[in-house]
Amino acid sequence: MALGWLIAGIIMIISIVGIPWARSCFVIAKFTLWPFGKEVVNRYDINGCHDIGTGCLGVVGNIIWFVVAGLWLAIGHLFFAFANFITIIGIPFGFQHLKLAVICLAPIGKTVADDPNSLLNR
Repeated sequence: MALGWLIAGIIMIISIVGIPWARSCFVIAKFTLWPFGKEVVNRYDINGCHDIGTGCLGVVGNIIWFVVAGLWLAIGHLFFAFANFITIIGIPFGFQHLKLAVICLAPIGKTVADDPNSLLNR
């Protein structure tokens, strides 16, 4: 799935129109490789102020993302979650794929943090 995210990011860069979504693709590709001990949080909760991705343009970008790529990547993560749940040893990985399936649907305005609880209490 990390490879899928990398390919999506490269396609976004090549298309030029998708450059705003490319950064999210690369961040989530890295998150897919090692999701344990990390959570996806809203950038507004970390920074305390809105930016272009957490405002109205972020909502529009997430809607476009959902239709073009988000739904398909989420289905891929759900498939791998199901495949991991079949085996006992893969159950923790299945839960991580479910976490990744949620972020697939609307990644703009989000970031990956090691300990979101400490970041939110600033």
